[in-house]
Amino acid sequence: MIRARLKNALDGCFHQGVAEGLWTDGAAGKFTVELPKHEGMGDFATNIALVVAGAEKKNPRELAKVIVEKLAKEADLIARLDIAGPGFINISINPDVWRGLIPTILAAGESFGKSTVGGGRKVMVEFVSANPTGPLSVGHGRQAILGDSIARLLEATGHDVFREYYFNDAGRQMRVLGESTRARYLELLGETSQFPEDGYQGQYIVDIAQSLLNEHGDSLKTHEDVTPFKKQAEQHIFTDISATLERLGIVFDNYFNEHSLYEDGHIDDVVAILREKGYVYEKDNAVWFKTTAFGHEQDRVIIKSTGEPTYRLPDIAYHREKFRRNFDWLIDVFGSDHIATVPDVLAGVSALGYDPSKVTVVLHQFVTLTRDGKTVKMSTRKANFVTVDELIDEVGIDPVRFFFMMRKADSQMEFDLALATKESQENPVYYVQYGYARLCSILRQAEEKGLTEIDPAHAEMTLLVEPEELKLLKTLSTFPATLENSALELAPHKIIFYLMELAGQLHSYYNKHKVITDDLPLSRARLCLIKALQRVLKNGLNMVGLSAPEKM
Repeated sequence: MIRARLKNALDGCFHQGVAEGLWTDGAAGKFTVELPKHEGMGDFATNIALVVAGAEKKNPRELAKVIVEKLAKEADLIARLDIAGPGFINISINPDVWRGLIPTILAAGESFGKSTVGGGRKVMVEFVSANPTGPLSVGHGRQAILGDSIARLLEATGHDVFREYYFNDAGRQMRVLGESTRARYLELLGETSQFPEDGYQGQYIVDIAQSLLNEHGDSLKTHEDVTPFKKQAEQHIFTDISATLERLGIVFDNYFNEHSLYEDGHIDDVVAILREKGYVYEKDNAVWFKTTAFGHEQDRVIIKSTGEPTYRLPDIAYHREKFRRNFDWLIDVFGSDHIATVPDVLAGVSALGYDPSKVTVVLHQFVTLTRDGKTVKMSTRKANFVTVDELIDEVGIDPVRFFFMMRKADSQMEFDLALATKESQENPVYYVQYGYARLCSILRQAEEKGLTEIDPAHAEMTLLVEPEELKLLKTLSTFPATLENSALELAPHKIIFYLMELAGQLHSYYNKHKVITDDLPLSRARLCLIKALQRVLKNGLNMVGLSAPEKM
């Protein structure tokens, strides 16, 4: 917000120079306002003189002097201007501008940081999309938190967000699930059965089989059709998945069944269109998609010689249905195992006449759990895999959400179980939430001492002069831009980093300066700062689905 004010002042200075014939408008929109690389070099730095000099073939330091003279009239905003190096201008903001943030933050309340940059743009975020073959593993958990956080941030920046879960309840995986359940059912009856070689071996399969036994007794003993076993397993597992997502605070607007693409004729229609456009051909009794026409090294099979479609075909058809629903931006949150299929699906989107640039794919790396310094192995087909529910039971909902957002999506994720359960400042989620609880405690103490009217309109804000106070105010000022960047770049980790930085500055300030002192005017001013910090920390936590506990 303050950077934007400064940029407007620089734009005004630039256009004034154009009007006076000092330079042309060739550098319009090309100069920047950035944070300085080193402390002690002002609050911001601009390359305006260098950019104008490059366009005009003039001496940048001489131009910088002219620009500094013109900016001197902005005394309400700018306290000091220094020319550095080849012509950079370092800018120090008037401290009253930083202090003026406090009433702005408190007046905005829950909306501080939010923006309308999205302009109501319709966005679909597809995430989780796990087939109902087992409980959500920690890998699914990372994707769930990542997708949900992205959706929350986009909503906070003025986008019209639609959350969708795509799944398949047909095909080989589901048949194996049914066979696995039937085998366990027969075992519970004391019957001999042959368990599928690649069957699902988790305890949950035994639980599902037991539920069938409770409902039907031994009436399914001679049932060769796996359909009732598959249906019971699907229903049981989806109920389990939904309950897990609910624990994490995740709600979907729609569940899209891949099987409907076949039932509604979309698969056949897509193949017919691609064939008509010359992008499909037959070879070796299979149907091939000519992805080489879109710059790929080799074509891809979309229907096997057995007549069974490969996973690329329904994915292409599904994306066509997304476009048909008139979304402006399609965001797919996938595991890194999808990396090979993404280019093929985007080629299919393009071949069907849609704009692939409207699709953004966020690929996340998988999760490694460590306990006692050792890796906890996971497999959704084994009995020793770790579910999201087990992870929540061990460390809590907030640590699960926080830790899964701490790394960039494409970074390896090592989840330290011991660290996540520590109630100390070593634990980053505790560090941030304790910062918020500490602020609440200070305000409770103030109330106990009769300091109830904490209002910047009746406080001497000029008393906030300590370097730590001004640094906190500067960090508070960057929250709206951080939120906007985090949303548009689909990068929730940026909000987490921001919260950790703000909490760190808060703890340092608290350890060095007393907020409630014998100096009543100073106490009131500092309490206003505390309320602003409280508001921004709470907004930041809430915007990514984390709680803000008032006591810890």
